[in-house]
Order: sequence, then C-alpha cells, then structure tokens
Amino acid sequence: MIFTDIVALIIVYLYVAIIFVVAEKVLKTRPEVSRKFLHIMVGNMIFAMPFFSDPWVMVWFLTLPITIVLFFLTEYSPIKIDNSVTESGHALGLFFYAGIWTVLIAVFSKQLWIVALAIVPMVYGDGFAALIGQKFGRIKYKVFGGEKSLEGSLTMFVVTTVMSVFVWMVFATIGYPNMPQFNLWAILGISAVATVCEALSYGGIDNLTVPALTSILYYLVTITL
Repeated sequence: MIFTDIVALIIVYLYVAIIFVVAEKVLKTRPEVSRKFLHIMVGNMIFAMPFFSDPWVMVWFLTLPITIVLFFLTEYSPIKIDNSVTESGHALGLFFYAGIWTVLIAVFSKQLWIVALAIVPMVYGDGFAALIGQKFGRIKYKVFGGEKSLEGSLTMFVVTTVMSVFVWMVFATIGYPNMPQFNLWAILGISAVATVCEALSYGGIDNLTVPALTSILYYLVTITL
C-alpha cells in the first residue's frame, strides 16, 4: 500500500466519521432525514475510488471492515449489542449498503466506473426518491407489501439518470482507463430498470438488488455487446 492510498484512506475515514456524527447528533430529531442524509453523503465515496492505486486497498481496509462491523449491529449477529438500530436507519439496510460496495469493487476492480454507476441509483436515486416521495408523494401504490409513490419513483428515475451522466463524465474527464464511449441510451434504459427494481424490492433488500442488477446491465451493455 503506497503513500497515496494511505492518504486517501485517512481522508475517506474522516469524511465518513463526520457524516455519521452529523447524522447521529445534528439530525437525530429527524430520523428519516438523518438516514437519507447518511445514505446519500456516504455514497459520495464513489468519487474517491479512482484515486486509489489498488482497488483492493478499499476492500481490505475500508468497505469490508465496515461491512463486518455493521453485521454485528444486525439481529443476526452472534454477539448481541444494545441499540442495534441507530438513529440513522436500520442496521440490516446499512449492512447491505456496505456489503454491496465490497462485492462490486472485488468483482469490477478493473472497471471501477461500473461500480460507481451501479452505486448511483442506490445512493442518489433511492435517497432522493424517499425524501421527495414522503413529502410530496400523492399517488401511492403497493408492491409486495411496501408502499411507494409515483412521485418518488419518477424522482428516482430522473435523479439516477442525471447523476449517472455526471458520474460517467467525471470518470471520463479524469482519464479513468478503458472508459467506453458515452451512451445516453444505455443510461436511460438502465436507470429505468433500476427504478422498477427498487419498486419491486422491499425491506432494505434494494440496497443489494438495485446495485447488483445495475452493475450486470452496465457490464453487458458496455463491455460484452
């Protein structure tokens, strides 16, 4: 692990620590806002990924340790810890959130832009969809017991599309190797599929299903086809 990786790790850990403090202390009286604030802001780590010389540094020293810690905060932990659900949200959802980062970076260590684009709908799309849906959602629908709103789903599609374009451009601008040619149609189609997947998922499982499906689709559309 070279010096730049150490510096990047320190910066990311400080950033995450600050976000958790703000979510747990400053926004503790508004748990839903706190949870989505954490959800969205931690996701900004996708912009730090290209600055690691070895993606596995992120796995061994960042995402995997956090995933293990979060597992011990779930109801499935062999060690029972009081207050296993934080003010910021359900521990199992956070475990899925961290776990999918670990899996995606390990699988697509040579194509981190796929990881970034797969994380976008989970972080920004779902995050803003929940906030907008809860505040402005009027047209409700239920799928597998989970209530959603049309306004929230439309927000997810729009935000996912816009942020996917932005992330693609950022990785291309900084010169990330082997970036494919920009494909707006792929982004629109995959954003739509991610929106439907989120609507069909329930109980925090969307933190796994949406990034997993999105990463597979980006790989198939941009690399194999």
